[in-house]
Amino acid sequence: MGSINLEEDIRPLSEFRANTASLVKHVKKTGRPLVLTQHGKSTVVLLDVSHYQSMVSNIELFSGVVAGQGKSILASTLKK
Repeated sequence: MGSINLEEDIRPLSEFRANTASLVKHVKKTGRPLVLTQHGKSTVVLLDVSHYQSMVSNIELFSGVVAGQGKSILASTLKK
């Protein structure tokens, strides 16, 4: 996922409502998230689904590492 381009990737919610298809196409083409604002403040982020799934997978992986505190065991020590 690319970094947010402050000039292109922050848009008001009203513009998103008026140009949904083209802004979704922009997100898919650039691979960058789109930040939508409401009353001048960021409200939501629109992500391409593949980037979202990748983020969720990474969070699950890192959560497992944290839960195990980085400990590992050798496969040969497991009982069959």
